[in-house]
Amino acid sequence: FREVMKLSLSEDTVQKGWEKGKIVANYDKDKYRKDQCDAWITRTEYGNRGSLYGWEIDHILPEGGDNLSNLRPLQWKNNVTKSEGRLKCPVTAEGNKNVEKEE
Repeated sequence: FREVMKLSLSEDTVQKGWEKGKIVANYDKDKYRKDQCDAWITRTEYGNRGSLYGWEIDHILPEGGDNLSNLRPLQWKNNVTKSEGRLKCPVTAEGNKNVEKEE
C-alpha cells in the first residue's frame, strides 16, 4: 500500500526543503536525513504516507507562506500530528530505524 500525497510545491522547493534536514555522519546525505524530531526520512519517499520513512514539507508557521525560511522536512506522521504550531514528534529514531512512540 502506497499512499502518495499530491503536494503543490515545486520539485526545486522540495529539494531545498530536503536540504534543511539533518545530515547524519556515515549516511548518504542525498538519500537519508533526519527531521527536527530526529526521525529518519528518505529522499525518495517524499509524500509517501505508506512509509515510516515518508516525509513532507512542513510550513513552520501556517500563515508564513512558501518562503524557504518557513519550510522544513518532517516525517509525515510528525507533520500530521502538529497542531497549533506545536511539534509533537510521535515518530523518532532508535539507531537506524524509525519507531512510533506510545501515546
